[in-house]
Amino acid sequence: MRAGEPYPGDDPELNRELDRRQALVFALNAIPYERAEERAAALEGLLAAIGGGTFVRTPFYCDYGDGIRIGARAFVNFNCTMLDGAPISIGDECLIASGVQLITATHPIDPRPRRGAWEQALPVTIGNGVWLGAGAIVCPGVTIGENTVVGAGSIVTKDLPAGVVAYGNPARVAREIGEGDRAGAPRR
Repeated sequence: MRAGEPYPGDDPELNRELDRRQALVFALNAIPYERAEERAAALEGLLAAIGGGTFVRTPFYCDYGDGIRIGARAFVNFNCTMLDGAPISIGDECLIASGVQLITATHPIDPRPRRGAWEQALPVTIGNGVWLGAGAIVCPGVTIGENTVVGAGSIVTKDLPAGVVAYGNPARVAREIGEGDRAGAPRR
């Protein structure tokens, strides 16, 4: 599964592990925010890696969790879903808005193996400094380059280069991020 090869989705051992990992997701989502140390420990136990200063709002959903690596100082907002049959890598200082879906799972187009419960998973890679707008969906096998911004509601079906703004269904590059975008934080 993790190697990107087709696998039987109805494999009993795989489904026992999925059930075990789902119990960890359920437990994480039940921990109140005021118990920050307990929440941090639950995330560390669920995910393959989580960098310092990263915050994940709950509810948070994933398949296994141990295929997910999130860099330092990242922010994952409410109701994000990460289907991690294959690895999901999120860089440092990324902003993942509410309702974002990072999907590695796919199925055969041919109905015969699909009916036979065959599945495949392809990795998703999000570069450092990426901002994924609310409700964006990143499809299996996609890589998004460093500092790219993906508009809300976009569906990313193909790789996006670094340093661009992209949006739509399917997401397309609208423009490069330019000097006018680097003006810094707004003043109050």
